[in-house]
Amino acid sequence: MVAVPAEARRSVPAQGPRVVSDVPALRAAIAEFRRAGERLALVPTMGALHAGHIALVEAGHRVAERIVVTIFINPRQFSANEDLARYPRDLEGDLKKLAAAGTDLVFAPNVETMYPPGFSTQVSVGGVSQGLCGAIRPHFFGGVATVVTKLFLQAGADFAMFGEKDYQQLLVVRRMAADLDIPTKVIAVPTVREPDGVAMSSRNVYLSPAERRVAPRLHQVLQEIASAARQGKSVPLAIDAGIATLKPDGFGPIDYLALCDAESLTPIIRLNGPGRVLGAAWLGATRLIDNVSA
Repeated sequence: MVAVPAEARRSVPAQGPRVVSDVPALRAAIAEFRRAGERLALVPTMGALHAGHIALVEAGHRVAERIVVTIFINPRQFSANEDLARYPRDLEGDLKKLAAAGTDLVFAPNVETMYPPGFSTQVSVGGVSQGLCGAIRPHFFGGVATVVTKLFLQAGADFAMFGEKDYQQLLVVRRMAADLDIPTKVIAVPTVREPDGVAMSSRNVYLSPAERRVAPRLHQVLQEIASAARQGKSVPLAIDAGIATLKPDGFGPIDYLALCDAESLTPIIRLNGPGRVLGAAWLGATRLIDNVSA
């Protein structure tokens, strides 16, 4: 797809993006874009936006004339003992960031809009959703696939932007769209990192100053495992060394460190093609996830 020249993009109103909260208003606004022959990039988020989210918006500008960002904290991807109630919320701040990034439309529905009384459907994706985070949080990808399916059908976008930081989620969404013949093209956007290598995440605000200082260790360990794999060294030994590095710094439990096939997420111990090293570990009360290519 040819990038959209900057001069071809319509200007966003000075007051910022239009905000809608129901599906008819969303579709009416999108219909205006379609009548003008404009392509649409969708950026699904749960709010508490940071530079990683803005990178998704910027990537959307490279393929489409119009950007629609969704802000919805999806209760169906949280279990009863997770952080739904305390998940960071800052709609006013989010809208300012989205205005600066040139967002055209924000869809910010409430729970009743997305899951009205009697809602009883769940989208379940097999294969790539089964291991890693899917094994630790068995409810999670069903909730993700269900809400993303709804957003794709509600918006009918040409493109949807997803970050590689949540790599397994990216593959689950791609599989879902392919299996259900949803024509929206899912585009991967590289992980945005802090200067010390920590992957940007809305949940990083939970880290204490001491935890934040050691948080880069996870990324460093993943890089070391990837390096061992590329050099043909023992991946199991590299994983054991990674665990031994993380535990003294306060990481634990360590949900997984794994080398996987980059497309199927099948665990492997040596590279026979593109691979991905993925990790998830708790640091205090914060669960960090990250991944690197191998």
